[in-house]
Amino acid sequence: MLSACGSKNEEAGSAGKTVTLNTIFMKQAGYSEDAVNEATKEFMAQNPNIKVENTFVPYESLETKILTSNGNYDVALIDAPWTPKFVKAGILQDVTDKLSDTERQDIFEGALSAVEYENKLYGMPWLNDTKYLFYNKDMLAQAGITKVPATWDEVLEASRILKEKKIVEYPLVWSWKQAEALAVDYTSISESFGGHMIKDGQPNLNDPANINALKFMVDSLTEGLSNPNSREFLEEDVRGTFSSGKAAFALNWTYMFNLANDPKESQVAGKVGIALDPGTPQAVSAATNGGMGLSIPKGSKHPEEAWKFIQFMASKDFQKKYAKDALPIWKSLFEDQDVIATNPDLVNVSKEQYKYLVNRPQVPWYGELSTEMQVAVSKALLGEITPDQAMNGLQEKALKMAE
Repeated sequence: MLSACGSKNEEAGSAGKTVTLNTIFMKQAGYSEDAVNEATKEFMAQNPNIKVENTFVPYESLETKILTSNGNYDVALIDAPWTPKFVKAGILQDVTDKLSDTERQDIFEGALSAVEYENKLYGMPWLNDTKYLFYNKDMLAQAGITKVPATWDEVLEASRILKEKKIVEYPLVWSWKQAEALAVDYTSISESFGGHMIKDGQPNLNDPANINALKFMVDSLTEGLSNPNSREFLEEDVRGTFSSGKAAFALNWTYMFNLANDPKESQVAGKVGIALDPGTPQAVSAATNGGMGLSIPKGSKHPEEAWKFIQFMASKDFQKKYAKDALPIWKSLFEDQDVIATNPDLVNVSKEQYKYLVNRPQVPWYGELSTEMQVAVSKALLGEITPDQAMNGLQEKALKMAE
């Protein structure tokens, strides 16, 4: 029906009548549905000739919905790892020339990289997100730990002290279920160990640094420092465990900070600290880019109106107004007192963490690689194979994917 009425809408738009834009967003994380719908109403009030119909789907369905949409969407929310695949599939419009140099300089590089491939832009950065190290201030104080760990070795040492003093049985909790959450965490840890899964466009999975990163993960479980249930946990499980006082450290997305400090949601409200993702001598920090952008599918019959809507949604006005939902893509807004006031601790650490964003492998075959990576890493975490076996086997499969 959409394709059937597309030509009529196009004519109507050129004649000054209403053009309908169909968009697709995700249900959870980042800007809420209420925020998106409220802003959309404001946009339509300012642009009476443009009607916007928003669709919200779970993240797990978003990629498939876009790939099978047959050009029905004018604006689509794109996750960073999908950009190369979507570009190679020829379904995104190149918008490189639509962003000025001034705008580019004011946007965090990590946010831009979410919609960038081979030096071209295929969308406007919109969500700026990554994971942080959350810690229980009271537990650390009780253990006599006065310095928040800045390296993974320091995290393990602090965890040993916490465990030995019986302050918490499993100091660490992770989202290491065989899912994309595991790929996110492995990316952060491997990059912080100096590993790069892709080097010069080719698979580099069995690099010693990548193997050492997996050994770190396995050892934390073997030593009883990481909660063994982490192997079945996703992010909400991590939040629940940490918020119930059953962990001293957790790696999780931005959203957890406010919820873990909310007395209605958490038993550790007021005791939650946030810090940079830990590093190693090879890297100060490395945090997986959770950024997402708003793109225009090539099938859109109203690209000009679509870009106008995208500009509105990604504007400083929108991002300042809804800074409680998600932190801005714009560097200058991190100096805005109203934005800082929404959450001073989070804003200050985010401004620093965004300097160390790393992307999951930016290759068109990332989806296949991620699936195999999840399997290999999971087997190592379960003790079914060694980290060396996991990464050597993954390297062989990745080489075939890259052919």
